Amino acid sequence: MGAWALLLPLLLAAAQAWGCSVNQTVFEIEENTVLSGPLVDIQVPEGQTVTLGPLSTPHAFRIQGNQLFLNVTPDYEDTTMLLADLQCRRGDTVVTQLNVFVTVLDVNDNPPVFPFEVKRKEVPEDTKVNTIVIPQEELAATDLDQSDILFYTLQEVTPGAGSVFSLVGTNFPALRLDQPLDFDRSQNMTLLLRVRDTPEENTVPSHSATATLVLEVQPADLRPPWFLPCLYSDPHVCIQAQYHGAIPTGHKLPAPLILRPGPIYAVDGDRGINQRIIYSILQGNVDGTFVINADSGNLTMARSVPSPKTFLLLVKGEQEDRARYSVTRVTVEARAAAGSLPRFPESLYRGTVPLGSGVGVTVKDAADPSQPLRIQAQDPEFPDLNSAITYRVTNNSNFRMDGEAVLTAAPLVQAGVFYAEVQANNTVTWGTATTTLQIQVSEQEPPPTGSSGAGGGAGDQRFSAAEMGALGGVLGALLLLALLALAFLVHKHYGPRLRCCASKALEPQPCGFDNKAFLPDDREPSWSPAPSPSPGPGPGPGPGPGGAPAEVPPAPAVPSPPTPPLPAPPASPSPPSPGQAPESSSAARDEGGPAGVRSILTKERRPEGGYKAVWFGGTVGAEADVVVLNAPVSDADGAGDSGSNTGSDSGGDSGGEGSGEGSGDEGADAGPGWGPRADAPGTDSTYI
Repeated sequence: MGAWALLLPLLLAAAQAWGCSVNQTVFEIEENTVLSGPLVDIQVPEGQTVTLGPLSTPHAFRIQGNQLFLNVTPDYEDTTMLLADLQCRRGDTVVTQLNVFVTVLDVNDNPPVFPFEVKRKEVPEDTKVNTIVIPQEELAATDLDQSDILFYTLQEVTPGAGSVFSLVGTNFPALRLDQPLDFDRSQNMTLLLRVRDTPEENTVPSHSATATLVLEVQPADLRPPWFLPCLYSDPHVCIQAQYHGAIPTGHKLPAPLILRPGPIYAVDGDRGINQRIIYSILQGNVDGTFVINADSGNLTMARSVPSPKTFLLLVKGEQEDRARYSVTRVTVEARAAAGSLPRFPESLYRGTVPLGSGVGVTVKDAADPSQPLRIQAQDPEFPDLNSAITYRVTNNSNFRMDGEAVLTAAPLVQAGVFYAEVQANNTVTWGTATTTLQIQVSEQEPPPTGSSGAGGGAGDQRFSAAEMGALGGVLGALLLLALLALAFLVHKHYGPRLRCCASKALEPQPCGFDNKAFLPDDREPSWSPAPSPSPGPGPGPGPGPGGAPAEVPPAPAVPSPPTPPLPAPPASPSPPSPGQAPESSSAARDEGGPAGVRSILTKERRPEGGYKAVWFGGTVGAEADVVVLNAPVSDADGAGDSGSNTGSDSGGDSGGEGSGEGSGDEGADAGPGWGPRADAPGTDSTYI
């Protein structure tokens, strides 16, 4: 062995001297790499040539000179290893043989691919939660890059579908049911399944693919039949209807019973299945009085009921496949029908039809020509029997009844107003009633609702809402103008008095023409003399030109503002006529009047205290001035005058403005010393 160890290097050196050699025999190259230069240089001894042997990968290499080139772009998906078989020859004899290996490295250069574009799956409505709806084998994508790990996500297209279905895992694309299905809520749900070959989307390189999943919910038989109308406590539970009706005693109704809230009718609670419902009476059909149609559910009478009673029927609605059923109650009350007569809600019905109408034309309602005229009577005792009432026209061959509608029975060739009698006959109780029908046959089509045609009757005058609104606006504007004019007149004639009285309502001073009490009842009288009014501008009255007392011509009385009523005095002389001056009144002198009565109307300012007077200006139209002369007088003077101011209530009619306020009661309430003086001369004063 020691000798061979010494000879082996020598033999190898000799072999190299006699054969081909390369620096490297194994290479690693990423797929899709293009090499422009030689892969390796080959050392070829003199007198020898190098060629590619039959074991080389076809078309993968070439030899130019003494260099080995890669002839293809490596693709990991095609082959993972390339082999170059190098043979050195001297003539036809192979001297040496070398193998050069190229390992192709995988690169993420292929996207994942789903085996489908759109996948539809039928899912029964009663599928349990957490059930695998579509297994992984049907949804998994493939990637030619075998080293890639695929990541899956689910996106909802139908709102809410993402909460009903989910994937078992990010790398495990099995579709799982997370919530119960409801066929009534959603029959189809669409989801978008996406796959990516990198954990993060922003990784380079990264490839992805998408596919569509359509889940079709198949209805399951979960609910029994529902009697309509339903009252839903939630979308899955129906509180079924119960039915009520009435029949007359001693009569067998020829038609199905009219029930409330409607006819007996049930539907399959599973609308997607919609099984046919079969009806039957389970209980309460005493003596076989009623018969129910198995297909329609209509309840009819097999015989009459002799006396009043109440039937409680249990009706079953069962699916045709006998899988599920429901039961409801029908209450039928038999009542005595003696004296029950139908009634028309109106005594006159008005219709219209165009001239020239042929047979079978519907008469329109005159109040609304766009609607047909309908005549309907009601039985107040048996409203459920209204369908048993028939109608006919008794006295006019031009018209006939078709149910509740009025039709023409002959061509209408003459314009005018036609009258007819319509008779209603209750086929159950045999009661009858009549009403009058008025039909206008016009040459033109009846005007639409809201138009007002000239020459029509008062009942045919109709206006539209827009026209009535315009009329109301005009009337409102006129009313506003009238109120403004009235306010202007009131302000012009009574403005000064209203302002004065408003500003001095609580002051014990005279105001304008108003002859009020000197002081309120709750205040103590003032014994100081009242100042005389000074002439000058202002709202109050004043003397005539030059300060002379004003001569007041006879004039109609100006009404004073309304005041609270006062108690009547013991005696009240009649006021003078409008054409008579106060001075010329036969009853206006102190001498002719009651004793101790002092007139409040005067043409002179007299500084006498203890009474109140109205002083007139000296010109026509001058206003009266109320002067309060309130100098204290003795108790004796006032004692005999209390309540004797008798003529003041009628002063408003004689031109003495406001004199009606100075009643005897007022003087009495004012306290001692406030009555007029009995001993004062009265030749220049007048009382009313």
